[in-house]
Amino acid sequence: MKVVIVNNSRTQQQFLDIVEELYSNDEAYIRPLDQDVQKIFDVNQNPHFKHGDCIRWILVDDQNKVIGRIAAFVNEKKAYGYEVPTGGIGFFECINNQTAANFLFDTAKNWLAGKGMKAMEGPINFGENDSFWGLLVEGFTPASYGMNYHLPYYYQLFTNYGFETAYEQLTNIIEVHKPFPERFTKIANWVASKPAYSFEHFKKSKAEKYINDLMEIYNDGWKDFENFVPIKKETLQESFKQMEVIMDEKLIWFAYANGEPASFVVIIPDANQMIKGFNGKLGLWQKLQFAYRRWRGINRMRAIVMGTKQAYQKHGLESSLFIKLKEYVLPNRKNYEELELSWVGDFNEKMLAIHEATGAKFGKKHLTLRKIF
Repeated sequence: MKVVIVNNSRTQQQFLDIVEELYSNDEAYIRPLDQDVQKIFDVNQNPHFKHGDCIRWILVDDQNKVIGRIAAFVNEKKAYGYEVPTGGIGFFECINNQTAANFLFDTAKNWLAGKGMKAMEGPINFGENDSFWGLLVEGFTPASYGMNYHLPYYYQLFTNYGFETAYEQLTNIIEVHKPFPERFTKIANWVASKPAYSFEHFKKSKAEKYINDLMEIYNDGWKDFENFVPIKKETLQESFKQMEVIMDEKLIWFAYANGEPASFVVIIPDANQMIKGFNGKLGLWQKLQFAYRRWRGINRMRAIVMGTKQAYQKHGLESSLFIKLKEYVLPNRKNYEELELSWVGDFNEKMLAIHEATGAKFGKKHLTLRKIF
């Protein structure tokens, strides 16, 4: 077997298409859109190339059949925030063969070591952690848009190589038409009624304002977490641009304290229910199907990110945002049945406490794994 660098249209397509055979018997698998994966590796579309580098390979056997793939990357803004310089690997796919997996891991490790790295984390994304992040180890049900789905044996391939769990990411599910717990509702309504607080949903006509508010809240609320890197406006602008085709303005809510941005939640309809069966493609026929499914309605939403300024944490604003959301969804979007709260690191006790307070039930578990060279 040998690794081949992905550096032309043929190897790019092979990198994408390996999932077709690997997951051919897995009814839960929904292939991501090829264009979403390609954007990660496009220097003109991924702003992280301004402060990083990445490479990807396919693995072929002696008959020149593709049996695996992997990507490796260095984010200069994050690599040196660990105890040792740490790079990343992601988009790993492989047959159930430890030798093949080790070949891929070794290839990535050697490239990263050549860049001065002394450890690697994976599977992660060369970008923000709201997509293509973590190894699925529990909850092998259809993934929501942007969430990783893996074959169950992948965990063994990683751990046999020496990867250890750095942290867990938990996804919980809220049944939309089920009432929130009484205590949660009481507190949320009490907070929402305070005259100092006001609530607004996102409006495309004022996108610039809300992007600025989100950036202000996020960078304050998350700044004390380990390896935190402030989010940039251009990153948020690109994210909202990508969400625009599926966005429902009234699923994105902001809370203000005396006019000051204080808390937010970004929720999107689950586009995976619209692209199922597209096999990664988005041509004219798929776009027509996408539009029809969007019009017909889908039954799942995904909360991709939440945040609250430190000064307003434990004030119950997050609870009020969920109440505002439900006030809109129940009478106006009756097709929605569940809200996926994904994914929250096991280190984020405050957010996990909010999940518990809503009465959410367990959905999935992903792991971010780490290997020190």
